[in-house]
Amino acid sequence: MTRYGYPGAPVQREEGRGAAVFALARAWAAGIVVLLLTEYLQTTLVNDHLATSDNLETFNGRLMLVHIPNAICIALATWAAGRFHREPFRDSKAQHGLAVFTVGVAAQALNMVVQWENLEAEGVLMSNAVLVVSVVAGYAAELLQDE
Repeated sequence: MTRYGYPGAPVQREEGRGAAVFALARAWAAGIVVLLLTEYLQTTLVNDHLATSDNLETFNGRLMLVHIPNAICIALATWAAGRFHREPFRDSKAQHGLAVFTVGVAAQALNMVVQWENLEAEGVLMSNAVLVVSVVAGYAAELLQDE
């Protein structure tokens, strides 16, 4: 494999054309598995024991019991997707961004579709803010591990 002299430069690949797609799929699979596991833990530990209707009446209660745990779940999924996106495809900023951010954005879109009839302005704004903060945090954590 021949590399050019700077990060993000084109890489001459000896692999087949499907290798980039497989690398993306692998990253997405890792992100989905981590997201499912962390959301399961959130549901069983936080929601089943702490998220009572009294606790969820206030904004602070919803922030602590819904939005912050969701941010942690999405950040971990973003980080996992980034870690599993392999070389040499990580060198392309576009491919790596697609690998890292897709799981969180897809989960948000699915969440909006499933809960379409129950959406409120606060929920939409907060869940989108959580999405942006968590994918940036997960991506930053993944970049820090590279350095």
